Amino acid sequence: MVSITSDPIDVSSALTLLQSDQAGAIDFFLGMVRDNTQQRSVDHLEYEAYDRMAISEMRKIVEQAREQWTILECVVVHRKGTLRVGEIAVLIGVSTPHRADSFDACRYIIDTIKQTVPIWKKEVFTDGETWVNAHP
Repeated sequence: MVSITSDPIDVSSALTLLQSDQAGAIDFFLGMVRDNTQQRSVDHLEYEAYDRMAISEMRKIVEQAREQWTILECVVVHRKGTLRVGEIAVLIGVSTPHRADSFDACRYIIDTIKQTVPIWKKEVFTDGETWVNAHP
């Protein structure tokens, strides 16, 4: 499952989707909104996405990961809109027969998403704001 949502990300639902009798490992990456960046206090983040293209690109990344590792199930959910400190911005979940594949696939998916998917983040500080990860 690959999606973009304005709603809070439900980790329990993702875990249910990842469960498989063949799974020996389930790995999660949760990208969180932290309270500071480069010694500046963060008030909130704002994410924008070109939804249709972002979903298509994330599906391609998952397929690339499936070519490299034995993935049983995969969940990718990215938030958009205004997110407060402590909220989950992105969830990557992977189930595999063995833990090494699970860790490696999860890391590959999040790293590639950050490099190639049209999702933009604005950090809003207590003293200003800036766009980061403005790509592609």
